[in-house]
Amino acid sequence: MEVFVSVEGLAQELGFTILERGRGSARLHSGAVSRPGLQFTGYYEYFTPDNVQLIGNAEMYYIYSLAEADLQDRMEHFMGFDIPCLFCSRGLMPPKALLDCARAAGVPVLSSPLGTAETAHAFDSFMQRQLARRILTHGVLMDIYGVGVLLRGESGIGKSETALELIRAGQRLVADDVVEVNRIGDKLIGRAPDATRHMVEVRGIGIVDVRYLYGVGAVLPEKEMDLVIDLENFRGKEAYTRFGGEQEGATIDMLGVQLVRTVIPVSPGRNLAIVVEVAARNFRLKRLGYNPSKEFSLTLQEDENNGRENNGV
Repeated sequence: MEVFVSVEGLAQELGFTILERGRGSARLHSGAVSRPGLQFTGYYEYFTPDNVQLIGNAEMYYIYSLAEADLQDRMEHFMGFDIPCLFCSRGLMPPKALLDCARAAGVPVLSSPLGTAETAHAFDSFMQRQLARRILTHGVLMDIYGVGVLLRGESGIGKSETALELIRAGQRLVADDVVEVNRIGDKLIGRAPDATRHMVEVRGIGIVDVRYLYGVGAVLPEKEMDLVIDLENFRGKEAYTRFGGEQEGATIDMLGVQLVRTVIPVSPGRNLAIVVEVAARNFRLKRLGYNPSKEFSLTLQEDENNGRENNGV
């Protein structure tokens, strides 16, 4: 699997500076990087030209030590392998000969302000997101007390209005209406598509920008998903959860990852924002080892046992 990324997009995502645009895009297939120190000396056995090449202190000071003619010859040879991209760590500026040869060969060159190891790590994290399995799902993704909550439900049930009430209470918006879900390892990371980032659609008002209405602290670029809450119109004959035990262990599968799921009925006069907030808090308590449903069941069992003992049973 490979992806094509524009040089400008790559620089923006990683916070790097473009020194040479090259062909204007980079063909990337993994987060692996290679340190071309041996290649600059002329040794090309076991060279992996498909990897992004990373120049650190040792490589940079070595090529600066070369005579001008040797430097030009070695850079032409190196760039001739059609490498996808070249990073220079620690903000190091490469010699003009390297940039000239990169321009001639169409190889993008970017400068990273990070150390060599940190540059490699940042690129690997970026590629994990780019190559991750992904889907688009309908819903609202919120960060509620550190819990990634996906609100789902049919159109018009009140997801966006609930999200705005939660934002007003200090919670943070990740995505409204459409959530882009990426599987990275055993985690699901949700984020908004670029076109709707920071935006919420409110019927009767239109599109509002949460970042400007409530400040940058009210939004998050992405969030790990932990809990799915399905909002549905209240049906009188439906047996909804009363004590919590009925839904213990209820999960849904998303990209092969199991997420805890709960259903909250929607009826006139019910404050959904408070109920969702309580659900998120309760989820955190359970994750920390405290389950109020089980505690309640144990208390009932103890009371029942004590009552039998008092009655001489």
